[in-house]
Amino acid sequence: MQEVIIAKAKELLQNSTVDRVLGWKTGEFVYDVTPAVFESVEEIDNGFVANDFCGNNLSKYLIKESRKPGKVLVFLKPCDTYSFNQLIKEHRIVRENVYAVGIPCDGKTDGEALKAKGIKGILGISSEGDQFVVDTLYGEQTVAKKNVLPERCLNCKSKKHVAYDELIGEDGEVLDSHRFDMVAKLEAMTPDERFEFWRGELSRCIRCNACRNVCPACSCEKCVFDNDASGIAQKAAADSFEENMFHIIRAFHVAGRCTDCGECSRVCPQNIPLHLLNRKFIKDIDTFYGDYQAGADTDSRAPLTNYTEGDVEPGIVYEREGK
Repeated sequence: MQEVIIAKAKELLQNSTVDRVLGWKTGEFVYDVTPAVFESVEEIDNGFVANDFCGNNLSKYLIKESRKPGKVLVFLKPCDTYSFNQLIKEHRIVRENVYAVGIPCDGKTDGEALKAKGIKGILGISSEGDQFVVDTLYGEQTVAKKNVLPERCLNCKSKKHVAYDELIGEDGEVLDSHRFDMVAKLEAMTPDERFEFWRGELSRCIRCNACRNVCPACSCEKCVFDNDASGIAQKAAADSFEENMFHIIRAFHVAGRCTDCGECSRVCPQNIPLHLLNRKFIKDIDTFYGDYQAGADTDSRAPLTNYTEGDVEPGIVYEREGK
């Protein structure tokens, strides 16, 4: 598939359909993949990759790239297209300046997950059915995908692209995902048990802001956590209250807009399951307002921004929660 994607990037550059390409490149190691912009065929030949390590959601980078002169080509996995649509809905992406190519995805892994399985000296990786084939300094090794895929891929919500100008391969379907199972387990805990769970997780936060920086829904030009007048700008948490509030405030800010892409948990250096906060809000919105998937289209109004006389009342929420 990498060869097909690279060929498409070259074709669209050479026939002037686009002026540049937003894709992925590797760093020092093959699994060290980061988003990058390529402006020539030579640059693509020298650095473009589209392998099983390319888990980065490229949609957020279009906020800036789509405002530059010319048209940018972007490759979007099915889950990425939901973020793409949501950003268009919020007028953060200039749609006419983007040529979107949908690409298939069977799940992406990373170097740390492979190394945790004892695989060392990684040189490359390819996908074969339900297994990853890893080329290493010590020979070829295989590992079951289910053992090294992140939670967001194991509980993928959709193989269907909801936006594209061109599609590589066949489109998939929305899946019957188990992504809310862990949320249900947390809801079944006592308040004290739930508090202890989140204190244990959030206490590891080092306020690196990686989750905020990578999140497509965090697109404010001036974040409150960067506002010097707020008293909390670029500040390490001084107590447990501040540790809790940073992530809770961020989750509230993206409620109804989070597409559940899982980027926040992917980039967290402390392995905090931040996506669970967002999924709690998504699950509650579905319960109280009816099923809603952020980014499924570009014109519907989200439940939290669309007042109706049938909106849920606080008393109904308290009754459901047994309060």
